[in-house]
Amino acid sequence: MSRSDVLVVGGTHGNELNAAWLIDQWRLQPDLLDACGLMLALEIGNPKARRAGRRYIDRDLNRSFQPQFLEQAGDALERQRALELLNQHGPDSLQPCRVALDLHSTTAAMGTCLVLYGRRPADLALAARVQGALGVPVYLHEADAAQAGFLVERWPCGLVIEVGPVPQGVLDARVVRQTRLALQVCLRELAAARSGGGRDPHCLVVHRHLGSRDIPRDARQGPAALLHPQLQGQDWRPLHCDDPLFERPNGQAIAMEASGEQLFPVFINEAAYAEKRIAFSLTRREVWPIDPSWGAALADLMR
Repeated sequence: MSRSDVLVVGGTHGNELNAAWLIDQWRLQPDLLDACGLMLALEIGNPKARRAGRRYIDRDLNRSFQPQFLEQAGDALERQRALELLNQHGPDSLQPCRVALDLHSTTAAMGTCLVLYGRRPADLALAARVQGALGVPVYLHEADAAQAGFLVERWPCGLVIEVGPVPQGVLDARVVRQTRLALQVCLRELAAARSGGGRDPHCLVVHRHLGSRDIPRDARQGPAALLHPQLQGQDWRPLHCDDPLFERPNGQAIAMEASGEQLFPVFINEAAYAEKRIAFSLTRREVWPIDPSWGAALADLMR
């Protein structure tokens, strides 16, 4: 059994071009990426959707890794691709990877950020160290039954690197550079964990997912209002009571109701989430002390 250290995936969504372009370049010229001594497996997540210029063919690949879905019969293209990736690089495959890094872009003004799914110690250690190096926000997505089956959840450790804003189907040098930088820091921190190094910051700052909001809808389930222009582009910034969220056709604003706590919106007006009826998600900013067991879990995994 041969083992790779890190699975790096770009193009999990076929119309997110920047990370897939990077994967192509690294395959052609491996010296463009410093692997920091790690063995990498480079994959285009959904090559058929990429060729079609679509997010997916039958269903969202990044919602197709639920065990119960993969165990069902069916010929959905994304189900087959999820099984291929697991059979090639999953923990129980012939070429298993310890870590999965899934590279994405967004139409929302998220900047460069990391996305965590759940609270696995190795994930928390890696996210904390990358945040300490780059100062990027961390979005903790958990406890949302409507959104599950993410690729990185099926590997022992995994993070999503998300960069935006960039329109779907557009190559953007800025997004390419930011994606490359974040990935390079992830690889550096993984290599340091393997060698017994790695330095934890004082804390991990997370924006913990609380739920999502849809736009108001009419009786036919069409849009009854638009995202308010004052909210557009305000990802990671706190909402206040009476801040406008939506705008009706007559210009009337629908305001933020009192919540009793400070909330932060993310993925505001993400184009791909319209079909999921998500206008934005709400988070709570939390500061967590570093648990030494996180770094120990990451070091054990990388040995």
